[in-house]
Amino acid sequence: MDQWRFLSYGEFSAFENMAIDEAIFRENQCKDNPPTLRFYGWRSPSVSVGYFQDMSKEVDLEACRKNRYDVVRRPTGGKAVFHYNDLTYAIVARSRTPPFTDDILGTYKVISHCLARGLEKVNIKAQMAEKKRDIDDNAMEAFCFSVPSRYELLVDGKKICGSAQVRSHGSFLQHGSLMISFDAVKTQAVLLPHLDRDKQVSELLRSATSIADCTKVDMDVPTICCVLKEGMETALNIRLIEGQLTAGEEVLKKRLLKKYQDLRWTMEGGITTFT
Repeated sequence: MDQWRFLSYGEFSAFENMAIDEAIFRENQCKDNPPTLRFYGWRSPSVSVGYFQDMSKEVDLEACRKNRYDVVRRPTGGKAVFHYNDLTYAIVARSRTPPFTDDILGTYKVISHCLARGLEKVNIKAQMAEKKRDIDDNAMEAFCFSVPSRYELLVDGKKICGSAQVRSHGSFLQHGSLMISFDAVKTQAVLLPHLDRDKQVSELLRSATSIADCTKVDMDVPTICCVLKEGMETALNIRLIEGQLTAGEEVLKKRLLKKYQDLRWTMEGGITTFT
């Protein structure tokens, strides 16, 4: 039975979270590190945007400033996510680590299957989206949970977990945000453009759901982490061994933190080069 490294749940700033994930990803590209599963939360409400998103057109930076929400650009693609009561996972592995293949959608499918196995343990029956769904309001396409991509998880047709991925030098990093609870009004307030607030809130309520909505009971983070971990182990026939960052990852994390705290990176993304 293969063994993966498991980094247990912790809460960090938005900038630390991205620096940690990229450090693990970069080290995996050049060293023979085992696959890693990491669960984490956000120390304060934050907005993360995809690597290729146009920040000025798709996020209300003034609303974020007024509410003291951190804004960070992810190394992965995808759309904006408002992190305020969600559980985020990150998986880093070599692209051809069984059962993964060198294929983005194939990796999505495998990981979504693992997450669905975990959610079954708390009586949430999630299905994988077979195709991307169209929405009536194009402005909502800035938000990750308004449009499910293929193989992302739905419960009763509503998206419960959004994912994004980056691949480089034979490794991949996949992020995913599992909603513990969902507030459509707070979420809509950080998106741009605000064309019709009531319509956009209604669209979000129609498109997204959460663990609280599905179970109607309060479920703590340790319980959710436990069932997802068990689902991953069962689905992949692996053992997740609790570990910590390596010395190399710690050093790289500190260097990358400067990038994620830099406003130029947040606004411009890949246009700006950091070393």
